[in-house]
Amino acid sequence: MFKKISRKEARAVRRRRVRTKISGTSQRPRLSVFKSCRYIYAELIDDTKGETLASATSLGKGFRERVGEGKTKNREAAKVVGEILAERALAKGITQVVFDRSGYLYHGKIAALADAVREKGIII
Repeated sequence: MFKKISRKEARAVRRRRVRTKISGTSQRPRLSVFKSCRYIYAELIDDTKGETLASATSLGKGFRERVGEGKTKNREAAKVVGEILAERALAKGITQVVFDRSGYLYHGKIAALADAVREKGIII
């Protein structure tokens, strides 16, 4: 019989496969995305130093000022998080990033976040 792999385990396998191929530097940090059932998180990571350069979530002040309360888990929320992150990155002089989708399919919220970052002028 075949052993059925859960969605969580399958994502972990995809995440490990993606992370073996990409790494962030200070000139081109890694844009890592995580989504839970209610919120979406994105951060720019310099893997050589092991530090976070900028981050944005659908929990933060900047997000609530733009969207309001309660709308934290749809594509529009992901787009706003991408815009906030791009603004913070540009303020720090970051213009290029490596995109780490963390095992999620490049579809829906993940694609909306990436497109919003690109629209603000950051090269992925």
